[in-house]
Amino acid sequence: MNPDVIFAISPYSWSAIGSAIICGIIIGLERQLRGKPIGIRTSSLIVLGTYIFVASSMAVATSITDPSRIIGQVVTGIGFLGAGVMLTREGVVVGVTSAASIWALAALGVCIAVIDNVTAIKLSLVVVAILYGVDMLEEYSSILSRGVHSKYRNWREKG
Repeated sequence: MNPDVIFAISPYSWSAIGSAIICGIIIGLERQLRGKPIGIRTSSLIVLGTYIFVASSMAVATSITDPSRIIGQVVTGIGFLGAGVMLTREGVVVGVTSAASIWALAALGVCIAVIDNVTAIKLSLVVVAILYGVDMLEEYSSILSRGVHSKYRNWREKG
C-alpha cells in the first residue's frame, strides 16, 4: 500500500498539526514552568482543536456555508472556557491572564488554518514575550504594581 495514502489526513496537514503543537508547547511551557494554569497539554489542545474546527469548516465551505461562522462559534466557546479559569479571591480577580492566554491560543489555531504556520509560531513567541516580559517589568518597577496589581502581588506572596 502507498505510504502517502496511509499517512494522508486530508483536508488537514501534518505541518499544520505540528505547528499547532509547537505553538501550544511554546506558550504552555512558559505557563507550566511558572506554575500557572493552562500548561503544555491544554495549550496544545486548544491550538490544535481550533485549527481542526477552522480547517474542517473551510473544507466543507460552499456558497451556503461560511467558515467565518465557525470561527465566531470557536471564539464564543473559547470565551466560556476562559471564563471558567477566572475567579475572585479576597476581592482580587485572578485568572484573567490565563483566560487571555486561552483566547490567544485559539487565535493561533485560526492563524494556522487561515494564514500561515510560521506566522503562528512567530506570534506564539510574541505572546510569551508579553507574558514573561511584563512580569519582569512588574518585578523591577513599583509603578506597574499599583492598585489591584499590588493587592494581587500581596495575595500571591501570602499564598
